[in-house]
Amino acid sequence: MLHSSTLIAFLAASSAPTPLYRLYQQQWGFSSTLLTVVFAAYALALLLALLVTGRLSDHVGRRPVISLSLALQLLAMACFVYADGAYWLVAARVVQGFATGMATAAVGAALLDLDRERGTLINSIAPMAGMAAGALGSTALMVFAPWPLRTVYGVFLGIFLVLLALLWLTPETTAPRPGAWASLKPRITVPLQARKALLSISPVNVAVWMLGGFYLSLMPSLIVTVTKLNTPWLGGGVVAALTLTGAIAILIARKLSTFATLLSGEVALGLGLGVILWGVNQGHAALLLCGSVIAGFGFGASFLGAVRSVLPLAQPHERAGLMGVFYIESYLANSVPTIAVGYLAQRTGLLVAANVYGVAITVLTIFAVVLLCLRTRKH
Repeated sequence: MLHSSTLIAFLAASSAPTPLYRLYQQQWGFSSTLLTVVFAAYALALLLALLVTGRLSDHVGRRPVISLSLALQLLAMACFVYADGAYWLVAARVVQGFATGMATAAVGAALLDLDRERGTLINSIAPMAGMAAGALGSTALMVFAPWPLRTVYGVFLGIFLVLLALLWLTPETTAPRPGAWASLKPRITVPLQARKALLSISPVNVAVWMLGGFYLSLMPSLIVTVTKLNTPWLGGGVVAALTLTGAIAILIARKLSTFATLLSGEVALGLGLGVILWGVNQGHAALLLCGSVIAGFGFGASFLGAVRSVLPLAQPHERAGLMGVFYIESYLANSVPTIAVGYLAQRTGLLVAANVYGVAITVLTIFAVVLLCLRTRKH
């Protein structure tokens, strides 16, 4: 329970700034390109943490690594509280990203140590549930609480302090073993038995995280641009619609076969993208919400199918390393294309950039469906 709560809290904190980005832009006057840099700083720092510390908990134990990640997260929340410019946001997101990268690998591995089947499910559902909670919670505090740019981070400071205190009341889930210093050397570690599976699910995994990156950075701004509705609930609502529906989809699809889960997810992702692009070009908020719900089902089912295809193939001592590689791919797809679309938006406008981006994700999704069918037919 504690490890599940910790993972959800980290992911909730990662999406908490999303509804606030427009307030930051209005207060400090920075561009959409810098906004995507603020967002991408988190993902790139997370990648660095996965590369350096992804296997560390296999050697020193889960608790010490999780403790350090919680301490860094507390520092990140303090940076957000005292931020007075865009570069403070970049610094806070860098620290937060590194902390989340450490936690993602170590907490995820601890969950698999305790129960492989349940751990796989929680590793799939926690990112969705956490991001939905973070977006909605941040929006609610922005609307109803004082100091909208600080209150949510004060709440998270309290949450992470409690989690840090409770962590040392729980037992360690893996025995320490030699090689901790050597494990800090960045290395891509994909067990031989998991390589084909990882390659086969890469197109849909990239598509899913590209969509998530856009939603968590530019979608609130896009909504205001195309609908002319300046309500914070709509920006936070579409992010929550995508991620919360993703969490529900995981619960629904967990009893399906991996093939059925992936296929239904990929089809829903493609349909949802079509409705989203329709809503964007018509400036229709209801279509955007509807498309987000459909794409959210695809988001969750596709992610669950990808996790179930890859992570259970690892041996206990390989779990943290494989999870690190899986999330490296995920967060590269989450950040690099987002920077590109932010740059494109600066040159052509946000609507044109959103259409180009949406078409690119759709092409990836179609390729994923074809690849899945060919692989299944071959087997």
